[in-house]
Amino acid sequence: MALAPSDNPLDLIPASKFTLKELTTIYNQTRVDYLVPMPMNIAKMTEYIHVYDVDLENSFVAMHEGQMLGLGMLGVRSGRTWITRLGVLPTSRRHGAGRALATALLEAAERLGIRFTMLEVIKNNVPAHQLFLKFGFYEVGELLILRRPPGPPPVYPFGDAQWFARPEALALLDSRPGLPPWTNQTESLNNSTNIFGLKVTLDDGGHGWLAFQQGRYVLARFVIHTMQGDPATVGRALLAHLHDKYFDLDTQTENIYVNDPHLSAFYEMGYVESFRRIEMYR
Repeated sequence: MALAPSDNPLDLIPASKFTLKELTTIYNQTRVDYLVPMPMNIAKMTEYIHVYDVDLENSFVAMHEGQMLGLGMLGVRSGRTWITRLGVLPTSRRHGAGRALATALLEAAERLGIRFTMLEVIKNNVPAHQLFLKFGFYEVGELLILRRPPGPPPVYPFGDAQWFARPEALALLDSRPGLPPWTNQTESLNNSTNIFGLKVTLDDGGHGWLAFQQGRYVLARFVIHTMQGDPATVGRALLAHLHDKYFDLDTQTENIYVNDPHLSAFYEMGYVESFRRIEMYR
């Protein structure tokens, strides 16, 4: 079904009026032909909403004559919002639904008194990228989504390693400078389960730390930081210790900047690029 002309407008309904099953269904339908579909089930949607502080009252479903056409979600934190999961059914695109959802999300942010909004768009998703540029968003950086299959590290762990439980790991995250992507902000890891930390000190005095999430089958939500020394060397030591201990787990880490000084260490440890995102601010 194609979206009707503008004289028969859309209804934008708060996402809080729908069940998680309905939200999951419309989300998956809008992503079926995406460059990177990233399907969800109800459990993943529930976790996503919690971890990323999605405000369902200020998120919206686009409706026309009783049919769900699209979805847009808004994460809300102190002084900033985040547009995420914005998508429209393939048969209903290019008729204004995406623009209407983006407008509603930005207006919701303004009602909350927040004028700074972040988002990420998959690289080469030209229609979405162009839409956000028209709304005044500008590019901040390019982000990598990396994966590594299970297996021991290619180099033997070196340096003195200290492992931290959740409280110490979250304290390390609070010491970071700058504003990371929404997915890697302290609040995201604080909302997540099984967060741990690792600190490595090298013989030359170089040292740094890594915070991560340990799942049953996968390691995820990496934040890596060098406090002193060469980031490539410190990163190599951190990842060697990590994959020596968790050699049997898959690894999925996202939103690492392309100019991150630790990036060469990831590649040396066997990580491969899955896809890229463009981070944007408004």
